[in-house]
Amino acid sequence: MLDMRHALEYLSAQTAPSGFEGPAAQAAAELLRPLMDEVSIDRSGNVIGVRRCGKPDAGRLLLDAHIDEIGLITVGIEDGFLRFRTIGGVDPRMLPNRELTVLTDPPIFGVVACLPPHVLKPEDSKNSIPVPELMVDVGMDQEQAERAVPIGTPMVFRGGCGPLGERQLCGKSLDDRSCFVTLLRAAELMGEAPLDVDLYVVGSVSEEFTAVGAKTAAFTIDPDWCVAVDVTHGATPDGQKDRTFPLGGGPVIGVGPNMTRWMTRRMTKKAQELELDYQLEVMAGHTGTNGWPMQVSREGIATSVVSVPLKYMHSPIEVLDLDDMEHTARLLAAFARNLGKEAETPC
Repeated sequence: MLDMRHALEYLSAQTAPSGFEGPAAQAAAELLRPLMDEVSIDRSGNVIGVRRCGKPDAGRLLLDAHIDEIGLITVGIEDGFLRFRTIGGVDPRMLPNRELTVLTDPPIFGVVACLPPHVLKPEDSKNSIPVPELMVDVGMDQEQAERAVPIGTPMVFRGGCGPLGERQLCGKSLDDRSCFVTLLRAAELMGEAPLDVDLYVVGSVSEEFTAVGAKTAAFTIDPDWCVAVDVTHGATPDGQKDRTFPLGGGPVIGVGPNMTRWMTRRMTKKAQELELDYQLEVMAGHTGTNGWPMQVSREGIATSVVSVPLKYMHSPIEVLDLDDMEHTARLLAAFARNLGKEAETPC
């Protein structure tokens, strides 16, 4: 049985911001190979695994989770300090004092510089510092930094993930590598009974930037059905009650125009049959997931979006519940079984 905690710790530790996903892709492919007939990395950098059901003219089901993470990229060096811009949705409020891994060869340690409170102006202490005014300290003078850190070098939050309490994990890049591990577990569960569809599991690249990986993978695979598996906002005392979902409350099934109606109904029905706790998230427009570009690939694909609740999204201390991952995997496996026979016509 897949050890999801161990797999996620391993995958989260990989340094792979959007556009630089090589380490995460290699690790993801390694984890996926025992569960698939074939595993490859395509020209975009996506990890693509396929398990064929052996039936002629079988339909194709694509399950997607992205493997990139948010990060920073070096744009200049000033007095040995690195100037940078963001890759993906990085909140500037949390950057001062942050520990980073600078992805040189070999990687080096860096910290986002900050002024101590003693020398801040009163008005500045209440405001976040704009990204163009922040710098990364790598402990070098100008000449050393220019030799060690080429312009264009990416950076990511330092660390991986570890336990928080008994069933929760805390760390970086759980968005969305937790969902890739969930797909691994779902594929393992699907091995317990024959499928009547060909299964494609995709670890896609650059979701945090342009979703290019999902676009190219969906176009290449040309699936009949796709499920984007991503994270959604976990509930905290200060969060909006109508936009957040409690950890431990089960998978979150998307409802809205980005989701094909019968796919949503089937996903909900399967959760009920399994007697799984589940939650519904109304998404009135763009879901912010790979479901959006996959839905309109080629002539259009029947689409579902399923999410795992995650606290503190786009930070190095993201938190989730392992039970939610397990229950999401069980739901996806149930959804895939007999899909070829039970799939509905578009409506």
